[in-house]
Amino acid sequence: MNIAAVAELIGDPSRAAMLNALFDSRALPAGELAYRARISPQTASTHLAKLVAGGLLTLTREGRHRYYKLASAEVAHALEVLATLAPPAPVRSLRESIVTEQLRLARTCYDHLAGKLGVALTQALVDGQILTVCDQNFCVTRDGAQVLTNFGLDLAAVQRRRRAFARQCLDWSERRYHLAGGLGTAIMERLLELEWIQQLPTGRAIRVTDGGRDGLRQEFGLHW
Repeated sequence: MNIAAVAELIGDPSRAAMLNALFDSRALPAGELAYRARISPQTASTHLAKLVAGGLLTLTREGRHRYYKLASAEVAHALEVLATLAPPAPVRSLRESIVTEQLRLARTCYDHLAGKLGVALTQALVDGQILTVCDQNFCVTRDGAQVLTNFGLDLAAVQRRRRAFARQCLDWSERRYHLAGGLGTAIMERLLELEWIQQLPTGRAIRVTDGGRDGLRQEFGLHW
């Protein structure tokens, strides 16, 4: 297990900035990642090639364009855990301050909800006995399975996904667990489908709509 090799890949500030830009599970072109990392396209290409070779990113070609995304949810989970150990990044402008506050309030963590919203929703699911903590993960109770089915989730399909079903993910801003895994993804997808939440133009930030506030209160007892 060569942890040092992975740490070296992540440890470069430019590569770390590009990995962070891909944290919402979208694929971005090389030019956009170069802009996010504040480096030249040529330098970005070198860094991206190393991240692909190291198994942290995947590359998709569409014509002359190259699109990159995180290789898996496991990569995102590792980055989220590292973020809990990292010191806060310096805020250099009012815009950065606003974006940081939006991310702390509600954001995507790769393909599930995080921030105050993600943690609060997870706690509401536990308080409502929909989820219970088991073996450092979450399990769905018998009554909870019916609630989630009525909410519109196909739990059997979620379980067939080749990944953890309901994993605890330590939130870097709240220092508490939010729901990850296939179930976390399915819940976020359903909330987006119902238009209870919307992604903000800033990328990972999420806002709860008026209908979402009512729906979350009625469905899960979450007052937002």
